[in-house]
Amino acid sequence: MAKIKSVFTCSDCGGQAPRWQGQCPHCKAWNTLVETRAEPASASNSRFAALAGTTGVLQPLAKLEAREEIRIPTGVDEFDRVLGGGLVAGGVVLIGGDPGIGKSTLLLQALAAMAQREQAIYVSGEESGEQVALRARRLQLDPASLQLLTEIKLERILEVLEQARPRIAVIDSIQTVYSDALQSAPGSVAQVRECAAQLTRFAKQSGVGLIMVGHVTKDGALAGPRVLEHIVDTVLYFEGETHSSFRLVRAIKNRFGAVNELGVFAMTERGLRGVSNPSAIFLSQHDQQVPGSCVLVTQEGTRPLLVEIQALVDGAHSPNPRRLTVGLDQNRLAMLLAVLHRHAGIVCFDQDVFVNAVGGVKICEPAADLAVSLAIVSSLRSRSLPRTLAVFGEVGLAGEIRPAPRGQERLREAAKLGFTVAVIPQANAPKQPIPGMRVVAVSRIEEAIEKARELDC
Repeated sequence: MAKIKSVFTCSDCGGQAPRWQGQCPHCKAWNTLVETRAEPASASNSRFAALAGTTGVLQPLAKLEAREEIRIPTGVDEFDRVLGGGLVAGGVVLIGGDPGIGKSTLLLQALAAMAQREQAIYVSGEESGEQVALRARRLQLDPASLQLLTEIKLERILEVLEQARPRIAVIDSIQTVYSDALQSAPGSVAQVRECAAQLTRFAKQSGVGLIMVGHVTKDGALAGPRVLEHIVDTVLYFEGETHSSFRLVRAIKNRFGAVNELGVFAMTERGLRGVSNPSAIFLSQHDQQVPGSCVLVTQEGTRPLLVEIQALVDGAHSPNPRRLTVGLDQNRLAMLLAVLHRHAGIVCFDQDVFVNAVGGVKICEPAADLAVSLAIVSSLRSRSLPRTLAVFGEVGLAGEIRPAPRGQERLREAAKLGFTVAVIPQANAPKQPIPGMRVVAVSRIEEAIEKARELDC
């Protein structure tokens, strides 16, 4: 028998090496090379053929007519918000998240609603038909118009989709699908890459809106080659704490809508329900004012959210003070403590500092710097900030307060929720007064601390 040749494939970028190495020679990632069987050249060369529209024809860009893509509403308002208004014909969506967080539940709810208007197919590779039917009954859905296919063979899936020509299809999940053209097992780098490319090519050529469910690694990143996220049009991540009933769906990539858009859901007995006022989730209801609490007006995509930032500063009981954050960047906390020490005279080198974003939300934007700084100072001095105070702004290493995007929208959202005072960057000061809102514009971190102290009551 001929010896089966093997190659080592990078699980991050999909690059190949003839022998194992500690570092991938293509993307320089460490310990990502996995041994797989060498695949025929014909299969690898045709992976990305004809993924989009007309190819191989030279066309003047000025003569191409740009048109708005027709949206297909999913029937779930928060899901539509994250997608940018709904699904797009021929668009491919990849959604990932931890096991049991609600990916299949959300998609089954959306597909059951869309099946009332459009032809929809649910392809299940992880659960049997009886299990899917049991979930639909538990969620009290009407699955009369929804069609189900339990199959993991790619060629059979494409054959059924080609014959049925649905408007929407869900693949749950891409890691379970395999192709006969490859000899590797389902879920391997080669299989995931090949199956995703073939399904994407079918969606582009037929105009079927396709949603693929992807597994995640223990670090929370989507499993499989990085090229998987480049192929698809939209990448969504499910976020949320296991002990919380709230779930967040965030758009990491979206060719048809805003990036970093956020959808908020509540897990109930009848599945996931959209939360109309998500700011109420991220604000604690204190009976009285407490030190170390500051309300941040953050921007997630096109939606301003009010999130409570809590800080606890306590004397260190070890030679190395602790710096711990939940929902915020720990390295940025260390930078802010250095800025407070250098420019405002706030000494925390002998203090343990803990910072938390209430509600399990993850805040990545630098506009949270000012709220974190004021919360730390409030906790250190044991002096509470006004309950109706809202804050946003980036803090630079020189102690300056930099502006945040969409400042007017943030202020209007805070005023709508009953906040009467806002400490914001000087560059974000509104030209026209906002009814019911007193705006305090600052340009330096020490000025912001002084103004907040004057507002203390």
